[in-house]
Amino acid sequence: MTMEFLPFIAIGIFIIALLYSSVGHAGASGYIAVMSLFSMATAEIKPTALVLNILVASIGTWQFRRAGYFKWRLFWPFALLSIPMAYLGGYINLPPRAFKILVGIVLIFSAIRFFIHQGEELEPKEPSMPVAVTVGGGLGLLAGLTGTGGGIFLTPLLIFKRWARTKNAAAVSALFILVNSVSGLLGNLSSTKKFPVFAVPLLVAAAIGGTIGSHLGSRRFSSNTIKKLLAVVLAIAGLKLIFT
Repeated sequence: MTMEFLPFIAIGIFIIALLYSSVGHAGASGYIAVMSLFSMATAEIKPTALVLNILVASIGTWQFRRAGYFKWRLFWPFALLSIPMAYLGGYINLPPRAFKILVGIVLIFSAIRFFIHQGEELEPKEPSMPVAVTVGGGLGLLAGLTGTGGGIFLTPLLIFKRWARTKNAAAVSALFILVNSVSGLLGNLSSTKKFPVFAVPLLVAAAIGGTIGSHLGSRRFSSNTIKKLLAVVLAIAGLKLIFT
């Protein structure tokens, strides 16, 4: 990491952590974009993003759980298969370009839907266990491959399928991101045998941004506000995947 760019990277990390954590996400895709912009070594970007993800997801999990939005019965079927699959995805270090473009388009389409469709939430109906386990496994693999925690995929799915209300989806996604980020990081370390040396200011910036954002998301923002913020987050993540 070039020390002269460190303050700018830290500011970017703070902004990303604040924005993403307000919707129950941890910001890995945003961190990757910021670090790529300042030409950090490719081998350091993925594990560094996952470490920052673990920190911010831990804060978000605590905030949304304390606010009473977390549902264990909704979370664990998605997490069951996602954890080993995230490890597998983290172990694989092949950058599939076509795959990233396809995922980016899906995220942007989801963002457009959130911008267009607002309104009152309907009563959710949780998915069956086989469906949740299968979907969770696929999202875990995506999480490991892309160096994210998978929440960027899980949250819109939970809302669009009406499997959860917006704030419940954010709460479940926060812990989903945490466990998959840990698993993905372990898989990456098993593959590379290297742990990146990153600056403490990045952790501090992520912690401050994550604390402020998750507090606003869990206690201050309405569901429609969170959906609009989520649309912004999805658009940023989608564009990042397509153009980097």
